[in-house]
Amino acid sequence: MGQIQYITGRMTQMDSLWLSNPTQAYGDWQAREAAGADRRPFSARSIVQHQAMFEHFRRHLLARGTTIASFGTADVDAFWQTPNGRTYSKATRMRYVKLLDRLCRHLVFAGVRQDNPAATLLTAERWPAEEPTPQFLTEADDRRLQAYLKLPPDDLASLRSEAIVAAFLGTGITAAEARAARCADLWTEANPPYLLVRAHGSRDARTMHLASFAVPTLRAWKQRRAALPIEGELLFTLTSDGRPITDMSFGRIVSEIFNAIGATDVEMSPRTLRNTFCRRYLLAGHSRDEVSQMLGLASNRTCDRIAATLTPACQAPQEDAEAERQG
Repeated sequence: MGQIQYITGRMTQMDSLWLSNPTQAYGDWQAREAAGADRRPFSARSIVQHQAMFEHFRRHLLARGTTIASFGTADVDAFWQTPNGRTYSKATRMRYVKLLDRLCRHLVFAGVRQDNPAATLLTAERWPAEEPTPQFLTEADDRRLQAYLKLPPDDLASLRSEAIVAAFLGTGITAAEARAARCADLWTEANPPYLLVRAHGSRDARTMHLASFAVPTLRAWKQRRAALPIEGELLFTLTSDGRPITDMSFGRIVSEIFNAIGATDVEMSPRTLRNTFCRRYLLAGHSRDEVSQMLGLASNRTCDRIAATLTPACQAPQEDAEAERQG
């Protein structure tokens, strides 16, 4: 079956940006009008994830000597055969195909492309019937990220970004909890160091001990934060007036650091770091009840789903902990 061709529109000055700066063009398009099949705008987290996926595919095209305006099905097939592409789940492949289909339909309408090579691929791909596997870093990527975070950088923006990621990876807090954290909640000089997570919604307040790898960067950030002319008491903010950080900004920060360590085949979000924290403690033999309590969860559903990703050998210590707890 050949590629589907369309009647194209006339290219405007804004549309010509796809030829000169496709990264900026994609960001502008997402901000202005990109939407899902039901025409509802994408969430901030989805926008960040789509931008990262687009960049990954664009770099693949660049390496093959082609462009967003001229790639074909052979280039997409080659993408699946890259080292990262060979590891993609059915769900990840489907996300890429749907992204490329949306992109190509827009580019055809704008007059940038003559055809949509993703249209035929879309008919061949299917969403998996089972519930998607929770997103998390592999043990190797978790260790790589921990090592990356151990040495605090000197420049302000990098220190702040690494402190934010260290808080997610080292305590398992949510984006909402990181957004609400205050300077007085972080105790890096205590023994052991901890973060006080304030009560919110149905979740009670809890104390989260900091993983050792997270302490140096969080300590350095707290000291730097105290010396900055920033209004308010929020621990993490990107502005001098102390405004809370948005989900989109959190996603960009996580995405930048994931790319820095080469962890590109995973959802680039605080939730992935929270799941990684959960999985690390399950691997260490903590019971699901214990880990759910650490995460501030009322049920074990999240831990059950993540425990299902462990190999039988890794499940044994966790199951022993469950048996001991039940007496």
